Amino acid sequence: MIHPLQTPHSGYHWDGRADRFFEGWYFRVTLPQTGQTFAFMYSIEDPAGGQPNSGGTAQILGPDDGYFCRTFPDVSQFWAWKEGLGLGHWRSKPQTSLRLLSTSEFRRYVAEGYQVTATLHQGYLNDPVVGSVAWQYHTEPAYGWASTGQSQQSTAGFLSSLPIFEPGWQILMAHGYSTGWIEWQGKRHEFTNAPAYSEKNWGRSFPQKWFWVNCNAFDGVADLALTAGGGRRQVLGWMESVAMVGVHYGGQFYEFVPWNARVTWHIDPWGYWYMRCDRSNYAVEVTGTTALPGIPLRAPTRQGMIFCCRDTALGDVSLKLWRRQGENLDLIVAASSAQAGLEVGGGPWEEPWIKD
Repeated sequence: MIHPLQTPHSGYHWDGRADRFFEGWYFRVTLPQTGQTFAFMYSIEDPAGGQPNSGGTAQILGPDDGYFCRTFPDVSQFWAWKEGLGLGHWRSKPQTSLRLLSTSEFRRYVAEGYQVTATLHQGYLNDPVVGSVAWQYHTEPAYGWASTGQSQQSTAGFLSSLPIFEPGWQILMAHGYSTGWIEWQGKRHEFTNAPAYSEKNWGRSFPQKWFWVNCNAFDGVADLALTAGGGRRQVLGWMESVAMVGVHYGGQFYEFVPWNARVTWHIDPWGYWYMRCDRSNYAVEVTGTTALPGIPLRAPTRQGMIFCCRDTALGDVSLKLWRRQGENLDLIVAASSAQAGLEVGGGPWEEPWIKD
């Protein structure tokens, strides 16, 4: 069943052609009680098969920025819905039809793999050396990518519906609440109404360089979600640098994008993220910092999945959002958290990336 908060681009984008293609998904659950995060990253590359980079990858960023990764070289065991958010990749016992399974069917027939929709996420991965990870939880979306009661929006605007931006980027769920369990390195983490988030990207070319900030577990402010990011991406054969900030709060969506706001940033190679956006009626300021080393993660590139980005899920972030009244700025909300997702990727990153 399609959830009413489904955003554009929730479905699988591959058109069956054999040229270079990737699609990736990101699902995050934050556990405020323990100060930890689980982030699940799934990708499929060159799904026609028979090419050097054909296959799937499942990566997990776990407690204390721990890392787990498994690959699924057999693209024939990957499935995804065209009309909505639903996908899975597994090694089955015995051969199992490629579809969304009941939770009991999954446990019975899938030797290793995952399945996920807008409301269900289940999986089991086993590394002979590192050990196993298992999870099963349900999610109730609260915000897609729009104000409450409004039509859901494309993250990159209406032009993202056309294949001129590479790669595409879509926030699937800016904020939601997950209930279930995750078993990591022998420890079971149970949670109820934990803040959840999901996004995706896809395309035939890859960003040269990017940054990203995400948090929906702010101290003392439950109904607040932030996603910000920017990068150098390809548009009809040429490269452009773009960035945006999206804030959901109190049922309202505050969007700051190049076509409605002045967007500036200062991003260090690691440790400092700052963005300031000004519209005619609103302004926002985002500051992210970390003293942690972060963890290298794999991302799709022309050369396949390689370690080319660095993340932490334990970053510090502060957010200030104002309403502009003439020359005055009236504060709408100010909040902070020590559970922000912070990332830089691609390169070069020899010096800060500044856009005034």
